[in-house]
Formats: sequence, structure tokens, C-alpha cells
Amino acid sequence: MAVSNVESTNEGPGTGGTDRADARADTQVGAQTGAQTGAQGSVLVVDDDPTVSEVVAGYLERAGFTVRLAADGPAGLRAAQEHRPDLMVLDLMLPGMDGLEVCRRLRAGEDGGSPVPVIMLTARGDEDDRILGLEVGADDYVTKPFSPRELVLRVRSVLRRAQAGAPAGGPEGGPRLAVAGLVLDPAARRVHKEGRELALTLREFDLLAYFLRHPGQVCDRERLMREVWGWDYGDLSTVTVHVRRLRGKIEDDPGSPQLIRTVWGAGYRFEPAPDTGAEHAFRTEGGHA
Repeated sequence: MAVSNVESTNEGPGTGGTDRADARADTQVGAQTGAQTGAQGSVLVVDDDPTVSEVVAGYLERAGFTVRLAADGPAGLRAAQEHRPDLMVLDLMLPGMDGLEVCRRLRAGEDGGSPVPVIMLTARGDEDDRILGLEVGADDYVTKPFSPRELVLRVRSVLRRAQAGAPAGGPEGGPRLAVAGLVLDPAARRVHKEGRELALTLREFDLLAYFLRHPGQVCDRERLMREVWGWDYGDLSTVTVHVRRLRGKIEDDPGSPQLIRTVWGAGYRFEPAPDTGAEHAFRTEGGHA
């Protein structure tokens, strides 16, 4: 990955080169201080460009994260399996094993446990690559060239949602939701279907929780991106891909979905079966559906 894939981020009179020098210094300090810099959590950065890795690591460590680095796909997968990070920043184009395969194997090995949030680094304009990343289980993506500050903000946003135990669009914790054989526990961030735990990514969980809290309502993609992702703008295909993946995990027949219905030209609507007691299950602490 070329150095140009990290945008220069000026701080006052500083330059992109100054940022890289500061980041290298931060990386060296972070290696010396160790646990003192990990208050915000641990991040595994998998990228084959050492300059990009140093810049990203420097910004993350300055923001209070513990950072570990891996330079290729196999090393990144091993690092994630041996010392589970709180989040992984994963470049799409890697030697040995590309980011898609790393993410796919990571998800396959989680075996229903709490998934490691993944932010994929993809090339600007390569929509197919972004969609593929989401398809294999990435939670978010940042397009290159990117600002290290933007990446830090995305890392914080994804981790905040993962660690809070609260899906977007709903109160922290809150009552368990049960409908159509699905049981969602917001506090534990776990979902069961007919007694079997489902392996949902961070965004899939939040999306399902939002649908369960708004049964019968038509939700367009802009609304879902704003309420579930917390973005005021972005690639709406992100929503489309996550709805498709979620259907694949909760529907009896994903090709003919009965729970998450498409309302052509308008968005999506969650349709609980009328005999599931959904009206009671969807009530919140305030007594409103």
C-alpha cells in the first residue's frame, strides 16, 4: 500500500511529513510504555506497508489504544487468534492471504462467540471490494487514501458500540426482545433462534435490534444508515449488503424473506408473525412499542 494512501493531516503549521514523523515517535513511545497506553482497548493493524502501519499506530496510540502490527495475511490471522484484539484494522490487499480471506477465516473460527469488530481498508472507487468485505463479515470500511484522524474516529465509534452492550437506536441494555423464534438480549449482545445462538457481526446485531424495536415501520436505507451506523452520509450499498446477510441468518428461506420485507422504492419493513406476542415483546421500559 503506497504512502499516498494515508492523507496528510495538518495540525497548525504541520505537514503530512511531520505527521508521519510524529507518528513514528508515538509508535516508539507506545512500544516502551506498553500497558500504559491501552486504556481505550487493543487494536491489531494488518497492513504490508510499514510507513502506513507506523502512521496509523502512532495516531491510535496517541488516542490511548494498545496497537499490535502484522505485515501479511497469515501473520494477521495468527495474531488475532493468539491474542484476541478488541478490533482489527485490516487492509484488503495483503501478501500471502488477502484481507477478504483473513476476515472470512476469522469469522469462521469464532464459532458463535462474540466477533472481533473489523474495519476494512479498501481502495476508493472499488465498490465491489467494499461490498465483498461486508459480505465476509467486516463491520465498517475506510477508503484509501484516508485520514488517520478519520480512522481513529471510526475505531472509537465501532468499539463504543461493541462495548456499550447497547444497539444503536435503543437504550443501553433494555428488555430482551422475542419474536418469531428469535430472542435478542441487548445487554449480552446475543441472539438465539429457536434455542441456537446466531453468530452476528456488530452491525448485523445492531440492525436486527433496530428492526425489532420498530416492527411494522418502513425504514429507508438513509434512515438505517443514520440510526444504526451513525452516519449522515455514506455508501447505501452498505445497508443493502447487511440486510442480505442478516436475512441469511434469521430467515427460514432467505430467498423468500418473511421477516425483513422489501418495500420497493421505500426501504424495508420488519413483519413479525401475528401470533408471536410481538406487541408485548417489543415494549420498552417506557411502555411504548
